[in-house]
Amino acid sequence: MSHAIERIVVFFEALTPLSVERFGEFYTENAWFKDPFNEVRGIAAISRIFGHMYENLHEPRFVITSRVVDGEQCFLTWDFHFRFRKFSPDVQQTIRGATHLRLAPDGRICFHRDYWDAAEELYEKLPLVGALMRWLKQRANS
Repeated sequence: MSHAIERIVVFFEALTPLSVERFGEFYTENAWFKDPFNEVRGIAAISRIFGHMYENLHEPRFVITSRVVDGEQCFLTWDFHFRFRKFSPDVQQTIRGATHLRLAPDGRICFHRDYWDAAEELYEKLPLVGALMRWLKQRANS
């Protein structure tokens, strides 16, 4: 399975809008995907999420920073670099997160769960919403 994981890592680090069309090579037909905003099943639904990412963000890219492989599952940590198209398009943003993958016997992903803090990593970086989120965080910590 380490060869399959290496292939998946290379795919995600080189992901482009066109390569989203190749998700069938990397996901099973009925694959499950969940992140802080979505929970879907199937290649078409997963592809839509990543396609939407390219519509709303400028130059998004993943950098895998570490991996732990245990049989048919893997845990990846990553940095996701991007710029907002609408808010501060000149400012590079980074979200740090992790992914838990489970692979089918053929080496394709059947389970994909992303973990990252949407409040800290995203909302706090948005105009207006960010100020509110930082205030709420400060209040919760006092």
